[in-house]
Amino acid sequence: MASPTQAIETFRSVVQFKEFERDPVTRRLSKVADVNDLRKVAKRRLPRGIFDYIDGGAEDERTLDRNSSSFSKIEFRPRVLRDVSELDTSTTLFGKTIPSPLLFAATGFTRIADSQGELAVARAAARAGIPYGLSTMATRSIEEVAAVSDGPKWFQVYTWKDRGLVQSMVERAAAAGYEALTLTVDTAVLGRRERDVRRGYTLPPKIGLETIVDGIIHPAWTLDFLTNEPITFANVVGHDDEDGSTAVSLAEHVNTQFDQSLSWDDVEWLASIWDGPIVLKGIQTVADAKQAVASGVAGIALSNHGGRQLDDAPAPIELVDPVAQEVGGQVAIICEGGARRGSDIVKAIALGADAVSVGRPYLYAMGAAGERGVDWLIDFFDTGLRRTMALSGCRTIADIDRDLVVWRS
Repeated sequence: MASPTQAIETFRSVVQFKEFERDPVTRRLSKVADVNDLRKVAKRRLPRGIFDYIDGGAEDERTLDRNSSSFSKIEFRPRVLRDVSELDTSTTLFGKTIPSPLLFAATGFTRIADSQGELAVARAAARAGIPYGLSTMATRSIEEVAAVSDGPKWFQVYTWKDRGLVQSMVERAAAAGYEALTLTVDTAVLGRRERDVRRGYTLPPKIGLETIVDGIIHPAWTLDFLTNEPITFANVVGHDDEDGSTAVSLAEHVNTQFDQSLSWDDVEWLASIWDGPIVLKGIQTVADAKQAVASGVAGIALSNHGGRQLDDAPAPIELVDPVAQEVGGQVAIICEGGARRGSDIVKAIALGADAVSVGRPYLYAMGAAGERGVDWLIDFFDTGLRRTMALSGCRTIADIDRDLVVWRS
């Protein structure tokens, strides 16, 4: 039987107390293992209406769920005994080399997650060399984002009925060094987002009894919100009555301001005022992918708007293979929606995508830990991409081919 002294020594050898981490952001991130963990932290820290706006989808949210769950239907067929001691994740998009096939999609009203909003996302993306898309509905302006980011930047276009306003924003983006335009084509009207309907959600959030109570429950977000400048649609301030300076229903705003007559002819008009790559975001059929090629655009984003527009629209990952078989090599194919790991990027590339774009994950990261959360997210995708390449026997992005994956029956 061990003596008391020996018992104490044994206890000391197996028990170690962690030093208390004083920085709250570091503490939060130390317990995060994946994007779903970021989501849980963001849900805890953000007011309910804010979180539901970020997290929610259209109607019964079947498409929202399937965007991510469809990745789980894809099985790897890894090759072994290949030298993977050195990996190269870089790829080429629109004639320029980027460090990995990961893009940051444009998201509107980013400052509801964190006061730094688009500036924080753009800075994090620039540090990693990731192309960042700035939304027409951004809460930081074209010029503000350009001032803090020397990385690759794209500008996402919604077509207002006021084409002069659209042209002005496109010209500002060109002057500020943005490299590509993304025309969103799936928003003739706004999808029915029933979480927002139930809460009567507006942009910016209206202050009422419910929001006051919610604000008290989430003091960090509330203090951040109240001690920074008002949230507006920064790119249209002074050009439009509905610039976010007063609370508006997003559905009413879209239905009033956006041009429901948008057609393929307008793609030609956009090309006439922009000297650079154009990506059509919201392609959801092979037929429209083929028509996009015929229209002369440089890229297409297979996207259902993050499951926020038409419920029961196809999941982007399920479109990649059939679209690539028809138009692969003729136009850059971007899979946008549902990717939550580096392994998802590999699956999309194997099926024929040229890049993968994410939006909601970096909003979770912002809600959880601000700009440092976005840095964490980029590293998570990068290490996951590298790990999956190594475990599947792929040294370069070019090594990732159709033989690597199979759909489960």
